[in-house]
Amino acid sequence: MDFSYSPKVQDLRERLGRFMDEHVYPNERAYDDGIAPEQHWQPRAIVETLKPKARAAGLWNLFLPESESGAGLTNLEYAPLCEIMGRVYWAPEVFNCSAPDTGNMEVLVRYGTAEQKNQWLEPLLEGKIRSGFAMTEPDVASSDATNIQSSIRRDGDHYVINGRKWWTSGAPDPRCKILIFMGKTAPNNPDKYKQQSMILVPKDTPGVKVLRWLPVFGYDDAPHGHAEVDFVDVRVPAGNVLLGEGRGFEIAQGRLGPGRIHHCMRAIGQAEYALEKMCKRVKSRIAFGKPVAEQTVTLERIAEARIAIEQCRLLTLKAAYLMDTEGNKAARAEIAMIKVAAPNMLCKIVDWAIQAHGGGGVSDDFGLARAYAHARTLRLADGPDEVHRNQIGRLELRKYN
Repeated sequence: MDFSYSPKVQDLRERLGRFMDEHVYPNERAYDDGIAPEQHWQPRAIVETLKPKARAAGLWNLFLPESESGAGLTNLEYAPLCEIMGRVYWAPEVFNCSAPDTGNMEVLVRYGTAEQKNQWLEPLLEGKIRSGFAMTEPDVASSDATNIQSSIRRDGDHYVINGRKWWTSGAPDPRCKILIFMGKTAPNNPDKYKQQSMILVPKDTPGVKVLRWLPVFGYDDAPHGHAEVDFVDVRVPAGNVLLGEGRGFEIAQGRLGPGRIHHCMRAIGQAEYALEKMCKRVKSRIAFGKPVAEQTVTLERIAEARIAIEQCRLLTLKAAYLMDTEGNKAARAEIAMIKVAAPNMLCKIVDWAIQAHGGGGVSDDFGLARAYAHARTLRLADGPDEVHRNQIGRLELRKYN
């Protein structure tokens, strides 16, 4: 396996790094500055100002390999760019590379009809609208997606949708115009993996109601956010179904594989940034007569952090390489491994960085408290650790059949 950067990727890394240095890092604290309570769920001015600059710099839709609107990069090529953007939690949106839009655009590129692409993919690629993904439900253990109970029932030329979802990413955003909804079209199918379908639901359809936004350790992630959403007798045209009835799990696997690579590379970027902040902090503080950087426990934590980051990066790049060369199914063990390893690594390193900052670490001054909230959440998003560990264990045991 060769993980060296091609000239194209190296050029993009350098340009992206310069853009972050010039426009993103200097404005980290400005993201929420001066936001009045009544404007809290409105798009942030700094992000909207930087989007045209990113597009003009050729740093737009970098994630998408299949579309002429993307950079034409493989998963392996995109991974180091995703890491750079992930260092600042709001930066991916500047480049139109933020979840859930990335996954939703990939779904539309791979599985959408010409009409669906024209109506929803094009404005998403342009950054004119945002989207949401409605899969998880409050009344069942959604870590087992076969438990999902929401119904999608055919009624003539329409489907009627009923169900309640939560952690619907992007739903509180006023720019969110379209939701990808997963529910059952064939609840009695003996093959439980063919009971589910995915369907496009415009957010303004009658019967769609955002009940509340859901904070994460007190952070609301405005204006993106996550929400609990009720769907009551929601009618959409039959042409809104994606790929066909019973294809929901197939779509989910196609969507979640690249998404997990993105999550993990962004986590590695956040871990690098946390380690950088930690090193700067301990070199500038004196405790018990010598710099904190010279305390043995600090040196050990810095060393362990570097080791863990390098291990996770290499494993994630291996997963990306296998996806590109052998397909998502062949890479499923590696994808599961990185989804466990990267969030746990990030949790540990951010925790150490918080300790190094003392009381400042748990404030909002250094961004570490928010980073920890995100890292802890990532151990649940796109499947909890336990589900991925079970899969890894089963795949390992198969070698000895």
